Amino acid sequence: MNRPDVGAELSFQTAQYTPGMKWNTAGNLRRTAAFAVLPLLAVPSSFGWGDVGHRMINRLAMESLPADVPAFMKTPEAIAEVEYLGPEPDRWRSPSEPELSAAQAPDHFIDFEYADVIGTLPRRRYDYIAALTAAEITHPDKAAELQPSRVGFQPYITNEIWERLKAAMRQYRDLSAKDEDTKPVEAAILFYAGWLGHYAGDGSQPLHVSINYNGWALKDNPNGYTTEHTIHAKFESTFVADNIKAADVRPLLPAVKPAVNSLGEEWDAYMSYLRHSQSLVEQLYQIDKRKGFDGAGTPEGKQFTEERLAAGAGMLRDLVYSAWVESAKSVPDRQQHPTAPVAASARSNAGVLGACG
Repeated sequence: MNRPDVGAELSFQTAQYTPGMKWNTAGNLRRTAAFAVLPLLAVPSSFGWGDVGHRMINRLAMESLPADVPAFMKTPEAIAEVEYLGPEPDRWRSPSEPELSAAQAPDHFIDFEYADVIGTLPRRRYDYIAALTAAEITHPDKAAELQPSRVGFQPYITNEIWERLKAAMRQYRDLSAKDEDTKPVEAAILFYAGWLGHYAGDGSQPLHVSINYNGWALKDNPNGYTTEHTIHAKFESTFVADNIKAADVRPLLPAVKPAVNSLGEEWDAYMSYLRHSQSLVEQLYQIDKRKGFDGAGTPEGKQFTEERLAAGAGMLRDLVYSAWVESAKSVPDRQQHPTAPVAASARSNAGVLGACG
């Protein structure tokens, strides 16, 4: 991913975001819009886990789903489809589709060192964008680094796809109860599950949640970690493809633990998951310094990589299962759980308030 220059020390003061900020920054949003797209124009090819790792994560997740999910999700055909879809978002990063590549590139990562400038991250993408834009204003010397497209949207795309999956599963329940054809919604469910798997997998890769994503970027580097821009691909693609087998990862999957039991818990569970990945960044660099990912690597390097892939598969499995469990619950009242700021909600919901089941 194309990230900001972080050679200088981080010296931000945390600015707590409040919802009112988004209504006070319209002029500054216009001011920043002209250059906000610039970092999207050159995105290097650092793909999370590579083709092999993403396929492995998706297959292991589907194979380990609890028995009470719909039977169609456990068929060999369904598992093969979701496996194929694991690398799908990376297929959208070709220079042949430059607008698509630019638009979705920031979904693959989040640089917490910058994101944390706004304090607790809001749960909605546009509130997050507004908060970062406000931080650009209060930290003008760091405005370029705080552009949302450079900080990344990793938890937001994951949450949004999970909610798509849950909505599709709710529709599947409705159609099944009416004894109607479920084949179209089954296809949607498998697509959403496969798409979700890509980002759940990215989230288990420590280099997707840090500015040190492809070489130690901080000026302070007393332990002499590599600054070469090779560690990302070496770890997640080359080393995995050459050395890691699904049979070795499967036993390491954590026990099934649904990621949500009430409204909002999926977000909290996923954020904890990302924070754990963040806590492993330096350990990854330490292993790399000991040549743990070179060639056949070391037992330490292999175990670390297998554990990270297992974490990704376990999180995807738990997200899919949680979506199924949650889809059985009644839809909350719109007034009790508004889905957007009042003005936007009124506009988008005009004429369709009675159409949702």
